[in-house]
Amino acid sequence: MTDIAGKSILITGGGSGLGEAMARHFVAQGARVTISGRRTDKVRAVAADIGCAAVTGNVTVAADRAAMIAAALANGGKLDVLINNAGNMYRGPLTELDEAQLLGIFHSNVVGAMMLSGLAVPHLAQTRGSILFFGSSHTRRAFPGASPYAATKAAAQTLTQVLAAELGDRSIRVNCIVPGGVLTEINVRAGLLTEAEARERLTAMLPLQAINHIGQGIDVAQAAEYLITAPWVTGAILDVDGGLGLGLTRS
Repeated sequence: MTDIAGKSILITGGGSGLGEAMARHFVAQGARVTISGRRTDKVRAVAADIGCAAVTGNVTVAADRAAMIAAALANGGKLDVLINNAGNMYRGPLTELDEAQLLGIFHSNVVGAMMLSGLAVPHLAQTRGSILFFGSSHTRRAFPGASPYAATKAAAQTLTQVLAAELGDRSIRVNCIVPGGVLTEINVRAGLLTEAEARERLTAMLPLQAINHIGQGIDVAQAAEYLITAPWVTGAILDVDGGLGLGLTRS
């Protein structure tokens, strides 16, 4: 058991990918985890498998955001950590970008996370808790066709530091993970690749090769555990990407 044992943690987008990986890791460490997601069958299946609570909801819907906070409080009796993991990815050239698509991705990746964080603040102030945002390696190096997604993740990284300053007097810490080079469902789907193709493409982009390792959900989960338990860390933006953001490729 670690410092995370007994903490009440709400993870949005917890039914797959990094959200699921974090939920599994935190439950194993003794935390009281609540996951949310838009697909009832998916979040319930994951919750039943790992032994956590689940709530169906979309961060873009006000009533759903309130339900997420209520579910976490019912499950944990308090709220120690909010992890804003839910998000959408859109890839396509600027000239083909539809305004509705652009507004949709900002609503999902930025607005929803901000509004949910605002709802969580009174509860986190009581526990001296923390908020975790997610950036992206798309903000560290340019990937053509990813401008909407990159813009939303740059916003999340800036929000981290602004809110760390704003909420510090309430003893709430705010940090951000910038993942990259991690094999997840969204990376495979966004690139229209098979898992093997996605693994090969990611590996070719990473300078860190000596350990023969492609990023996994557990790499991000361990980084998240550090950030939500380190009492003297706030406003941090932590790259967990095997060096992807350096813009280098292996020779």
